[in-house]
Amino acid sequence: MSELRYDGRVAIVTGAGHGLGRRHALELAARGARVVVNDLGGDRSGTGASAGPAQQVVDEITKAGGEAVANPDNVATPEGARAIVQTALDAFGKVDIVVNNAGILRDRSFKNMTADEFDAVIAVHVRGSFLVSSAAWPHLREQGYGRVVNTSSPAGLFGNFGQVNYATAKMGLVGFTKTLAQEGAKYGIRVNAIAPIAWTRMTEDLLPADFAAKLGVEQVTPLVAYLVHEDNEDSGEVYTVGGGRIAKIFVAEGPGYGQRVTLSAEDVRDNWSAVNATAPLTVYKNMGEQMGPLIQQLTS
Repeated sequence: MSELRYDGRVAIVTGAGHGLGRRHALELAARGARVVVNDLGGDRSGTGASAGPAQQVVDEITKAGGEAVANPDNVATPEGARAIVQTALDAFGKVDIVVNNAGILRDRSFKNMTADEFDAVIAVHVRGSFLVSSAAWPHLREQGYGRVVNTSSPAGLFGNFGQVNYATAKMGLVGFTKTLAQEGAKYGIRVNAIAPIAWTRMTEDLLPADFAAKLGVEQVTPLVAYLVHEDNEDSGEVYTVGGGRIAKIFVAEGPGYGQRVTLSAEDVRDNWSAVNATAPLTVYKNMGEQMGPLIQQLTS
């Protein structure tokens, strides 16, 4: 079985000074990619800045014989995002892979959460992924090739107490992923998302300490490595990954209830079990497909 290699490919990994991003960067570089290691160098709340973490990962890569450059810019600003991509262009002449991994936490119950705490998390996770992808997008389109991986979370897909800002951001990245996948399809750009479960400085307060070894970041990176490889042609998908397990997560629609006449509140009440039926399920690739049954009902 042939080894997955990235010789000749250039990858950007954001938030790569620690945890998952660091592991992604090390793995891609070990397999031949030239890597831009981006990290603002702040704490997990996004406070502070230091070029040290990104440079330390670059030093690890170069010591092992790989090629990498450090970038300390902020993903959440247009100038920072453009600078990240420009670092790749200046150092390596192109960009092929974008792994949007940068993130922060500002956990608080909803009744106590401030607008600033909400906005700060959205800015890094959603705005940051948008800005970095946007800066790289023209280059991916022009060369007719690209791989993008966004980092969602089970918190976004299923909710988690005290993380309404984080969960909102992470579910937003699912819609971002699915739409980018559609817009990039004809240009050879594949876009997917992961929802990792791993022990990092971001999750050490959320996961039992006994699970630290079993939920190592090295259990997540293999999925990322495959999704950004040219062999992967799947796009617009979301996968949960952690502890040696990978599974596809999908948005699906049940059979539902409907009629051609205008519904009343009483119709909804009386057919509530049909509305909530979960079998059979249908998984749609885009909004057009999802609207198909309704259009057919309205025109039949």
